[in-house]
Amino acid sequence: MSDTNGPRALLKRIRVWLILFVVCLVLSGATAFPLVTELRLLDASLEGWASPVADLLPGLAEWIDRVEEGVRAADEQAPYLLYGTDWLAFAHLVIAIAFIGPYRDPVRNIWVVEFGMIACVGIVPLALICGPVRDIPLWWSVIDMSFGVIGILPLLHVRRMTKRLEAAHSGRP
Repeated sequence: MSDTNGPRALLKRIRVWLILFVVCLVLSGATAFPLVTELRLLDASLEGWASPVADLLPGLAEWIDRVEEGVRAADEQAPYLLYGTDWLAFAHLVIAIAFIGPYRDPVRNIWVVEFGMIACVGIVPLALICGPVRDIPLWWSVIDMSFGVIGILPLLHVRRMTKRLEAAHSGRP
C-alpha cells in the first residue's frame, strides 16, 4: 500500500501543480504573438455569434472594438510597436522555463516558486498604476489583476507542499 502523503506522493503532486502553472503561463504568453488576429476574431465574434455577450456586456464589446482598432492601426502604421507584445510573450516563455528547476528539485529551487509569487503580487500595483496612466478602464485592470490573484494560488499550494516535502526529508514533523 502506498502512502498518499509520503514524500513521493507529495513530489508527484508538486510536479502536477507546476505543470499546470507552466502550461497556463505559456498559453497566456503565447497569446501575445498573434494579437492582431486574435483581436480581429474576438471583435468579429462579438458582432456575430457572440453578440448576446456583447448585448449583455456592452462596455466589454466597446472596449474590444476600441483595442482592436488601435492594434490594427499600430500594425498598419507602426508595426514595430507590437514588437513589445512579442517581448511580453517571450518573457512568459522564459519565466516558464525557470520552473524546470522546481520541477526537478522543489526544495532546492523553492526560490523560483517564491519569485513567481512575487511576480503575481506585482501585477496588482502595476495594473493599478499603469492602467489609469494608459487610459485602461478599471474593470479591465481588475481582469488583469485577476491573473496575479489566480496565478498565486497554485504557487502558494506548491510552496506549502514543498515545505512539507522539505520537512519530510529532514525528519521534522
